[in-house]
Amino acid sequence: MSDDDDFMCDSEDENAFDSPDDTGDEDTDLENAYYTAKQNKEDDPPEALRGFARVVELESPKGDWGFKALKQTIKVNFRLGDADAVMETYKKLLTYIDSAVAKNYSEKSINNLMDRITTGEMELAEAFLQATLEALSDRDSRSDRLTFKANIKLGKLYLDHGLYARLAVLVRSLEQTCQNPDGTDDQKKANQLFEIFSLKFPMLTAQKNTKELKKEYARAMKIKSAIPHPLIMGIIQECGGKMHLAEETWMSSYECFFEAFKCYDEAGSPRRINCLKMLVISNMLSKSDIDPFESQESKPYREHSEIKAMTSLVIAYQSNNIQEFEKILRRNRQTLLDDPFVQEYISDLRQNIRTEYLIQVIKPYTRVRIPFLADKLNVDANEVEHLLKMCILDGAISGRIDQVGQLLVLAESEEGDQRYEAIDKWSSQLTGLMKSVASKLSN
Repeated sequence: MSDDDDFMCDSEDENAFDSPDDTGDEDTDLENAYYTAKQNKEDDPPEALRGFARVVELESPKGDWGFKALKQTIKVNFRLGDADAVMETYKKLLTYIDSAVAKNYSEKSINNLMDRITTGEMELAEAFLQATLEALSDRDSRSDRLTFKANIKLGKLYLDHGLYARLAVLVRSLEQTCQNPDGTDDQKKANQLFEIFSLKFPMLTAQKNTKELKKEYARAMKIKSAIPHPLIMGIIQECGGKMHLAEETWMSSYECFFEAFKCYDEAGSPRRINCLKMLVISNMLSKSDIDPFESQESKPYREHSEIKAMTSLVIAYQSNNIQEFEKILRRNRQTLLDDPFVQEYISDLRQNIRTEYLIQVIKPYTRVRIPFLADKLNVDANEVEHLLKMCILDGAISGRIDQVGQLLVLAESEEGDQRYEAIDKWSSQLTGLMKSVASKLSN
């Protein structure tokens, strides 16, 4: 969060206190001390910290100004990188949330602080969230919403750092709070379930647990009462697309990625660009003739710097222009080959385009030398032999490989056999006709 954002949040928080009754009773000394300290935040942080400490010390009993001073102290110490001071101050602030300040304001402030601190070091962020959950555990059920938010942020922290064992335990605990006594999903908590799925699905995807992901994805799609945030739905659909990719159901993956892209686009998330790349890859793997950039949603991104290379790649791929395909990959290595997702599926794309090109090249022949095909494809003979074997097994090519002679010997097609039989029959009939004419002329 920028300093400008910080100022806006502070202004909103301060307005939350204002009421006609507060103005006459407001302690001028506390107010002056608070704003004096706040003015020193940028230029003299140590003096600001001393000023905020005086506000907390002067206020008795605990109230709004002390709470605000502690909140500013946390922000200053976080900026200074003093994790111990952040935690010490935060634990003091948490003692205010029961009665010293209004519930809505305290929860909003804590939520904003959690957002800020979780952008820092893992150790501090986890301690901060755990302290929040511990403080909230002693409160009544009215704090369930904030407790859930804190748990989701903790889960996101574990997910970002690959701590899947901890995340799995947390997810199970959260799911239990969204279930009926008989273990079925509570449809009244559908939106919360989708937030949990937004943690669970990426975890299962990262673990390559496709079987479990498939079951959970089907479970999510059965929940009709949810109206999740587009970003949440985008994450779920993206994981669904990756699941279908793992199962090599290319068209289903394309449909999921398209839905995910639309959700990310609606949410204004930068994840839409990577998702669009996934959409294009799945489109090519499905061997579809559909132009993935013709839709109303994707068309504006056709000329995007990270997508432009993908646009060219699609054109080369769909026209089986293998030379141009390889040239685009070499020319855009940073955009394409350095992308882990693209890199994972580039071998499949290469095999597809090489196979299609190979089939086109051998069409006029009945016998073709493998080194000739290797030269055409610009790969070694072993790779060509592998591709030919795959084509023969798939029934795309009818023939056999002569490994000794380094030849592909194509079997005559049934259509060719029928053509030769027709020509032979026609030749026999013509010979008979000629003999008949010759016999009549001799008589």
